[in-house]
Amino acid sequence: MTYIQNRMLLIVDPQIDFINGNLPVPGAEKAMDGLADYVREHGNNYCLICVTCDRHPLCHSSFKDFGGIWQSHCIESSVGAAVWQNLMENLRLFSSKIRFLYKGESAEKDEYSIFQNIKGAADINRFIEEYNISEIDICGIAGDVCVANTLQDALILYPAIKFHILNEYIASLDGGKKISTFIEVV
Repeated sequence: MTYIQNRMLLIVDPQIDFINGNLPVPGAEKAMDGLADYVREHGNNYCLICVTCDRHPLCHSSFKDFGGIWQSHCIESSVGAAVWQNLMENLRLFSSKIRFLYKGESAEKDEYSIFQNIKGAADINRFIEEYNISEIDICGIAGDVCVANTLQDALILYPAIKFHILNEYIASLDGGKKISTFIEVV
């Protein structure tokens, strides 16, 4: 892969709770360790690397204890909310081009896509304009939930951008069925 000045890597929710924490996704550790290697080897191919992260309050409405459907996860300032260490070490190699975006900070609202968060959506829109982004590679966890929702929103908001799904760096609760439906679209 050669350097493309206006290409962005979008990594969705590579957090400990989704790998081996409170809400583990099958295959996530392998996918994120592979992504860590990919970032180390190909980080210079991107002008920007955006990482989305869940950052929930203690009493988030999506948690089972508060009427939701998920185990508690990615609680703000918890170990489970941290980015997977192997990936973080490799992201640090490209620190000048890394941007972290947060979602799920309001206790009353689910945000499966960074575009459902007002600040996150504004930030990513600003990055797209500022860097004149024409291609986005997307990967992360969980393929059938947050990756799929993020991609679905992005395809609507940015029809002129070419999206590439980095399938080997995606872990899904459904074994990859939902994200594979997008492969034909992008």
